[in-house]
Amino acid sequence: MNSSDWRSLYPFASHFYPITDDVRMHYVDEGNGPPLLMVHGNPTWSFYWRRIIAAFRDRFRCVAPDHVGCGLSDKPRDYPYTLSRRRDDLVALVEHLDLRDITLLVHDWGGAIGLGAALAAPERFSRLVLFNTGAFPPPFIPLRIRICRMPLVGRAAVQGLNLFARAALSMATEKPERLTPAVRAGLLAPYNRWSSRRAIDRFVSDIPSAPRHPTWRVLEEIEAGLPSLASLPTMFIWGMRDWCFTPACLERLRQSLPDAEVHRLEDAGHYVVEDAHERIVPLLEQFVAAGQPAK
Repeated sequence: MNSSDWRSLYPFASHFYPITDDVRMHYVDEGNGPPLLMVHGNPTWSFYWRRIIAAFRDRFRCVAPDHVGCGLSDKPRDYPYTLSRRRDDLVALVEHLDLRDITLLVHDWGGAIGLGAALAAPERFSRLVLFNTGAFPPPFIPLRIRICRMPLVGRAAVQGLNLFARAALSMATEKPERLTPAVRAGLLAPYNRWSSRRAIDRFVSDIPSAPRHPTWRVLEEIEAGLPSLASLPTMFIWGMRDWCFTPACLERLRQSLPDAEVHRLEDAGHYVVEDAHERIVPLLEQFVAAGQPAK
């Protein structure tokens, strides 16, 4: 399989929800049954969840949106690419689709976005699955990301040369051999020009480094609300070799969700689903089966 075959790895129908009169959010909506809502981070898109969707769409309704500016969603120039707006966009999609009894799966920035949505509409969410993510003001910003935030140079690298998404193909995985030419092409496909990479750059700039940044307060509010979700069945699946969302992030989240089931994958990195999907699917099978009525 070569790089032109990435679409065969993503055999899902496209759906679009108009967030505004001019901006559409793309999403996958496969299967029927209790919903699995999968929320990606940066610089990925719903393609990241393809193996989970394929494994569960025969029994569950698998919904995987692309944040505005990401994946196959519209990529407007003038849009508030902020955490609070992304949370609100996700809540709007959940309400539009009338999703209830949701099992939420989140990764990377999808954690803050998805958990923020769960706090905004808690009656719709029943279970949580967290993969290498955070939902609190960052205690540090890794050097590799700080470089991408440098004035002029950072934007030229991230939006001009696509170095953030390209670097992730090696830095975010511990098993680069799994990222075949087709997988690499799929991860990069929506980000093929300067204008299509705007959201990647804005995600990076929305990482708050100090309380004066408006997203700092949003993250504080989300973290403060997490204990209200502690009664929901929760599972962490963590790639322990992640240099960004490190094991320390896992431990900080566990302080708010102390009863969660935890699976530490010692040989997996940030793109944990790419590194270990064959171990993750059975874990999810057991987790979601526990929440379904016996036949």
